[in-house]
Amino acid sequence: MELKNRLGQEYLYRSVMTASPAELIVMLFDACIKDVKLAAMALEEKHDLMKANTYFVKAQKIIAELMSSLDMDVEISGQLLPIYEFMLHTLMHANVQKDTSALPGVIEILTAQRDTWKQIAQPNRAAQGMPEVMCG
Repeated sequence: MELKNRLGQEYLYRSVMTASPAELIVMLFDACIKDVKLAAMALEEKHDLMKANTYFVKAQKIIAELMSSLDMDVEISGQLLPIYEFMLHTLMHANVQKDTSALPGVIEILTAQRDTWKQIAQPNRAAQGMPEVMCG
C-alpha cells in the first residue's frame, strides 16, 4: 500500500509540474468537485460531520484560491467573482447547516467552469506538442 501511495504522489507531482496554467486550473476544479461530492457523501450516507467539514474546507480553500488569482483588470474576472463568491457562501452555509440541498447546483457550476478550462487547455497542450495529461 505504501508503494501505491508513493507512486500516486509521484504521478500527481509530475502531472502538476508539467501542466500548463490552464491545466492546473482544470486540476483545481476537479479537486473541488471531488471534495464537494465527498462532503455530501459524508453528510448524507455516513453522517460523519468531521469528514464533511474537512472536505468542505478543502473545497472552500480551492475556491478562495481561484478568487485570489483573478485579474480584476480583465473583464471576465468581474463576471467570475460573484459566481465564486456565491459558491463559497453556499459551501460555507452547507457546512454550517449540514444541508446538502444546494450542492448539486455548486457541482453543476464547477463542472461547467472545469469543462470550459479543459477546452482552453487542450489546444494549448497540442500547440506545445505535449502529450495530454489526465486531470482527475
